[in-house]
Amino acid sequence: MWHSILHLDPSILEKILRPLFIYGFLLIALRLGGQRELSQTTALQFVLLLSVANAVQNGIIGNDVSVSGAIIGAVTLFLVNGVIEIVTSRSPKAHLVIIGRPVELVIHNRVQVRTLRRQRLSNDDLEQAAVAAGGESINDIERATLASDGTIHVVLTSQVNLAEQIRLLNIKIDKLLAER
Repeated sequence: MWHSILHLDPSILEKILRPLFIYGFLLIALRLGGQRELSQTTALQFVLLLSVANAVQNGIIGNDVSVSGAIIGAVTLFLVNGVIEIVTSRSPKAHLVIIGRPVELVIHNRVQVRTLRRQRLSNDDLEQAAVAAGGESINDIERATLASDGTIHVVLTSQVNLAEQIRLLNIKIDKLLAER
């Protein structure tokens, strides 16, 4: 019994390399798939991710069903993920390549239709982001950005106007104080 639980049929090196290859493949596939996959997951995308996880399972563990083989595979995945997190947090170039950069979806009240399409987002997605930010519709959005983690950050026109009004009031206050 213990032999079948702890015996490593493929070598330890193979147990380490398999998860590395699959991790690299998934990292590239998700990066090419777009930033939306990371945060705003729809039911279709969730089913896809579950299916991919099932499809690559044998690629990670091979024919080995031992506990020690599973532990080696899991530890390898945790270690490589930790190393990638450290590298991307310390290297702006690595962060740009692996994590990506924010994408402007709305600039000065103008929806960037091509960018929206490229990111596979709809007007409904923007509408939901506007409502979540306290607006009523897309028309209320001054600026919207799709962050690297897949969330949509919205600045409403009313927020921009309020900030400008506060800035002008501060200028007037400064002038009044200077006259004293």
